[in-house]
Amino acid sequence: MPSRDALPHDALTDVAGLRVGHARVPGPGALSGTTVVLAPEGGAVAAVDVRGGGPGTRETDALDPRNLVQRIDAVVLTGGSAYGLDAAAGVMAWLEEQGRGVRVGPNPAHVVPVVPAACVFDLGRGGDFKARPDASTGRAAVEAAAASGLHARVETGAVGAGTGAVVGGLKGGVGTASTVLESGVTVAALVVVNAVGSAVDPETGVPYGAFFTPGVRPSYPDPAVHAAALRRLADARAKSAPPPLNTTLAVVATDAALTRAQAQKLAGTAHDGIARAVRPVHLLNDGDTVFALATGERELSPTPGPLALNEVLAAGADTVTRAVVQAVLTPSAGISGAGGDFPAYQELYGAASDGWPSGSTPGIPKGVDGFS
Repeated sequence: MPSRDALPHDALTDVAGLRVGHARVPGPGALSGTTVVLAPEGGAVAAVDVRGGGPGTRETDALDPRNLVQRIDAVVLTGGSAYGLDAAAGVMAWLEEQGRGVRVGPNPAHVVPVVPAACVFDLGRGGDFKARPDASTGRAAVEAAAASGLHARVETGAVGAGTGAVVGGLKGGVGTASTVLESGVTVAALVVVNAVGSAVDPETGVPYGAFFTPGVRPSYPDPAVHAAALRRLADARAKSAPPPLNTTLAVVATDAALTRAQAQKLAGTAHDGIARAVRPVHLLNDGDTVFALATGERELSPTPGPLALNEVLAAGADTVTRAVVQAVLTPSAGISGAGGDFPAYQELYGAASDGWPSGSTPGIPKGVDGFS
């Protein structure tokens, strides 16, 4: 069984060499931002699997195992819909200054950084439709990642690309999780949850992902608290126009040595983690996208074979599920304004103990929900 005891932060940065940085769009009418996952020097093997019917992406074709690019230096997750993909230009500029990218000439400075990116729809959520990430936002996020240090704690909730995120009428955001397998391989995930589907079971008030967290028996909120939460959420939805486009983004990573084809399989199975925690998913107005990164610091298994990848695939889906739950539980406050009324889960059900029997949280392991 996977063990979480050795993990310093239960975060994507538990995969050695990976760093995470966030930046927010400034301004009173802005509610958007960008998150950058920065690979170690030399890059990481990467792949992608896009399952939403309305994706907004950049450089994803370069990750096809049949194509030339072998490694990438950063992944950009951003708000601002397709406009926000401009954030990747700021990341590229910073990487070029560091001499990082695909070398295309005799001069070491002649590089072309490959920076895949994907976006969520949050246009106008803060009231200003034109307040969205650009190249300066991307540069700020990658600089924050570079300055964070190795194995740094990852800020979650309403930060970066999750600043204006909403899921099923609730405040969404950024979440992260990690695990160490018996083989010693680390598998981790970071998600941005901004979905039309719900992350919470309407019958119980328990996040869907809690039912699929290994070794956890979900607990349930007090019925009166749950009834009040349903009324509050219904009122909020009545005041808010339904968002036309929605997306859950994820980066799942491992320190195992994977081929590009194996990384693509990991990206695909990681979508199962989203499907366990958000319902429905992969609709025509979703842009659900998962990137997979492999740093290659460890052998895949002490006993190599065609099935050695299986435990990494299973762990990838599990960590994505836990990260989605964290993204929903972490925000302590919702957002309410010109862009709509979106309460936070904590506001409806309380934090560590309020509204939960015996001081319990909704079946989430210690450290995952940000309260314990």
